[in-house]
Amino acid sequence: MAREICIADRLIGDHHPIFIVAEIGINHNGSVELAKRLIDAALLAGVDAVKFQKRTPELCVPPEERSRMRDTPWGYISYLDYRHRVELGEDEYKQIEAYCKERNILWFASVWDEPSAAFMEKFDPPCHKIPSAALTDHDLLRYLRSTGRLLILSTGMSTMEEIEAAVDMLDMEKLIIMHATSTYPCEPYELNLRMIQTLKGRFPCPVGYSGHEVGLVLSVAAVVLGACLVERHITLDRAMWGSDQAASVEPGGFTRLMKYIRVTEEAMGDGIKKVYESEYGALKKLRRIKNH
Repeated sequence: MAREICIADRLIGDHHPIFIVAEIGINHNGSVELAKRLIDAALLAGVDAVKFQKRTPELCVPPEERSRMRDTPWGYISYLDYRHRVELGEDEYKQIEAYCKERNILWFASVWDEPSAAFMEKFDPPCHKIPSAALTDHDLLRYLRSTGRLLILSTGMSTMEEIEAAVDMLDMEKLIIMHATSTYPCEPYELNLRMIQTLKGRFPCPVGYSGHEVGLVLSVAAVVLGACLVERHITLDRAMWGSDQAASVEPGGFTRLMKYIRVTEEAMGDGIKKVYESEYGALKKLRRIKNH
């Protein structure tokens, strides 16, 4: 059985309630007010935590991509300028921290580089998320391990050998591994949900699912296959501008997803066959041959 791990006061692992994260990511488009509206929507749905993303654009944008121009709500600007526009700074994150504390919801972030990880350390987060893009950044992995915090490792666009190398650098006692496919949105035939079971069989730590598909049913299927943490992007409107919006879930959908997951985990049971009290009426009326 996968090891138990605690995020704040919540146990995560087999036979515990699924921990559900609404990823706000960069769907706030650089606006604290929009971020607050997304936090409210996530709270209304009943999630366990919200997650943001923190990058240092000069470190995370490849040199050949920095000057590439694109249309944005701020005009026709370079990709590097765009990345700066959607980053929140210390003052903005202080507002987010205060708002989440006021609303009594956990929050943390994906950290894409060492300065971003050091930045988030100021807020004493319950954990750090390692994005799929940083799985092979061993310097970042070493730094994050040195914080002593619980780490959530996403595994999109990675080979099993790369995943094993990353895990070898981290503390298995403080690790959750997330199956993911880094396509936004992702077609069902590329989700490969059985990888959840593969990861559970290979690593003695909790395994979760970070979904980028359209719709809800396949995230519920991930729970059936053993995911103990489910993360989906949240948006106010999938038609909003932004690279992650189309792979996100709107507030009404997130509320339904929460309901579907909670009903599914209740229906999973313990795997031990029993005759339920509710069956006795049918047993008495319908069973013709009794045991001898």
